[in-house]
Amino acid sequence: MVMTLSYDSPGQLDQQSSSGASGPSAPRSISLLGKDCLIQSKVSLASHTSYRVGGPAEWYVAPKNLDEMQASLAWAAEQGLSATLLGGGSNLLISDQGLSGLVIGTRGLRHTHFDLATGQLHVAAGESLPRLAWKAARLGWQGLEWAVGIPGTVGGAVVMNAGAHGSSTAEILVQAEVLSRFGKLEVLTPKDLAYRYRTSNLQNSDRVVLQATFALQPGADPALVLADTTDQLRHRRSSQPYHLPSCGSVFRNPGPKPAGWLIEQAGLKGYQIGGAQVAERHANFIVNCGGATATEIFQLIRYVQEQVEQRWSFLLEPEVRIIGEFQHS
Repeated sequence: MVMTLSYDSPGQLDQQSSSGASGPSAPRSISLLGKDCLIQSKVSLASHTSYRVGGPAEWYVAPKNLDEMQASLAWAAEQGLSATLLGGGSNLLISDQGLSGLVIGTRGLRHTHFDLATGQLHVAAGESLPRLAWKAARLGWQGLEWAVGIPGTVGGAVVMNAGAHGSSTAEILVQAEVLSRFGKLEVLTPKDLAYRYRTSNLQNSDRVVLQATFALQPGADPALVLADTTDQLRHRRSSQPYHLPSCGSVFRNPGPKPAGWLIEQAGLKGYQIGGAQVAERHANFIVNCGGATATEIFQLIRYVQEQVEQRWSFLLEPEVRIIGEFQHS
């Protein structure tokens, strides 16, 4: 999940810094008063993305609860900075120049509650989807088996309508709790989110997912759910290049032919620019073979689009979110 929030005017927030005031000797970190929450400068984002590429965040913070999230957003508003929300870092390509403003990592927002009486799962936005799928399986709760191979967080799944094997987030979501850039809490239903294929109206909005409630089916034999979950993961690993860093599927399937088939028919499997390669195992994956830069991955995405457009007369639409500054050749 990634969203960028812009602020028109500063707000008010007390703060204390670790090394003085702003200017040429700006502090490397800032402690928000009364919060166990440190805002750091020049934090590399490569380790926060599944591609393992990307430059530094101008400022970075990882809140662990609602109060810290609100305080972080208020600080960005006070400074007149944009705020970019970063979840699991999958389905994302960040430029080598990094990101300006405040990057808020949501992976620290973690808690789960399985309500046996209602069959509902209440889970924070930073929880890992694969970890959640395994946890549900061990309890004998059905409905998340498909999510075991998706390398993202709950928040990202809600925003992107993540899915696999014919199932999707929209089918199990009861409601999502979101926070606006003005600090207003809202509870939204799937109808409010206007779900479509791999997208919702939360994309490019000013709202942050804090928590989701899913409707699952408890009471199954855990051994059977675990076996099904294992089969789902085995299938994905056998057909997709999980051994190398990637963002998952790069392009949306245009239908009736999937993007991978179109790319393969264009003869692009194995095509490489620097350390970025169209995967041999699945042509809709671009993998980091080692030492790739974000620029090389971006150039390969554009090259694939050009080649497919020349052959099939339409432009593939990226599913991966591309943020930061890239030069278009």
